[in-house]
Amino acid sequence: HVQLVESGGGEVQAGESLTLSCAVSGLPHSSYCLGWFRQAPGKEREGVAALDRDGTTSYADSLKGRFTISRDNAKNTLYPQMNSLKPADTAVYYCAAARTVYAGDVLGKNQYEYWGQGTQVTVS
Repeated sequence: HVQLVESGGGEVQAGESLTLSCAVSGLPHSSYCLGWFRQAPGKEREGVAALDRDGTTSYADSLKGRFTISRDNAKNTLYPQMNSLKPADTAVYYCAAARTVYAGDVLGKNQYEYWGQGTQVTVS
């Protein structure tokens, strides 16, 4: 049974940083790709960052330089870190996993088969 559980969301002030986490179970570590998505009210779910099985990272162009992701293989946990947060970053943030993703669409939500429940981040 594959399960992804996000945590670390909350309310922060503009300019602050926040590190989320996504614990993955039911998939052998390093055998899957991880994606990080967000959905603001009234908007489509968008890809934020992705971490491929070989450790390659990808970021949405609009977020490069502010968002980074890393993985602790021993804990099977993904850590997205968000810096210099803005009110426009307010959204529900989701973790997703896939055994394979098309290299040309690593931030495409349709590439991912497993999803967490999401965690709310509010920036004021």
